[in-house]
Amino acid sequence: MLKQMSAQPNLVPPPVEEIKPRPRMSTRNRVLFLLTGWLIVLMPFLFWWNTWFGRQLSGQQITEYLHDDKKPRHIQHALVQIGERMGRHDSSVTRWYPDLVRLASYPVEEVRNTDAWVMGQDTSGLGFQEALLKMLNDPSLMVRGNAALSLVRFGDATGRPQIVALLQAAVVTAPQSGKVTDASTVGTAIHQSGVVAKIEVDGKTVEIRSPISGRLRILSVQPGQTVASGAEIATIDPGTEQVWEALRALYLIGQPEDIPAVTRYQRDLPEISDAVRQQAALTEQAIRQRAK
Repeated sequence: MLKQMSAQPNLVPPPVEEIKPRPRMSTRNRVLFLLTGWLIVLMPFLFWWNTWFGRQLSGQQITEYLHDDKKPRHIQHALVQIGERMGRHDSSVTRWYPDLVRLASYPVEEVRNTDAWVMGQDTSGLGFQEALLKMLNDPSLMVRGNAALSLVRFGDATGRPQIVALLQAAVVTAPQSGKVTDASTVGTAIHQSGVVAKIEVDGKTVEIRSPISGRLRILSVQPGQTVASGAEIATIDPGTEQVWEALRALYLIGQPEDIPAVTRYQRDLPEISDAVRQQAALTEQAIRQRAK
């Protein structure tokens, strides 16, 4: 008997596909691709470079920036540069002192705020003390506070109430009646002019901003709620830097009635730093010694 052989399939190798070379990117497309990538990196750098106050300006640039009413940040940049030169006792800055006095009434709050700080760097500046005294009545809490802090350098304690106010929480109110459409959350760190809440007024969104940098302690409204003009929106606790500067000033000019505002920063709480607690204790001690 013949042995039955199992059928074996014919193994045919698959056809070899021709490997086609990948199409190369044209020179024009390569250039466009590289240019796009370069711009993606360059644009944020240019924005940072143009808004960074640490960028050094020439004397001519400072003069031009001080009069650039279309770009208030240019004015701020020039003021910061002047303040740094004043700190180095650079006598060439005196040519811009009339501009510092002029800017004390500038319509943009951030410019006045920076200007108040800069004028405190040189107590010999002609007209500085008088300009700072007028700024104690500024509508901005921070401008009033910075003016008061600068006056302490002149040995002038006129702004003591404004300095004590820097230790108090800021109450944010609704500028108009409207419906709350959005709000921040309790505990959020917030910068000066940061948005606390938004309300809708006649179909338009109005942003309610914080007058100080700090932390949102109390939120008095919720989205969907209707609020009246002047209604309390939130309470903001002042930030560490603001409190520390105020305590340092009160170390020199504080009075016994200021002690309750000072001692609240001696509490052992997470939001109060060790440096602030120590400065509060030193300030209280200095006030009590003067009272004797």
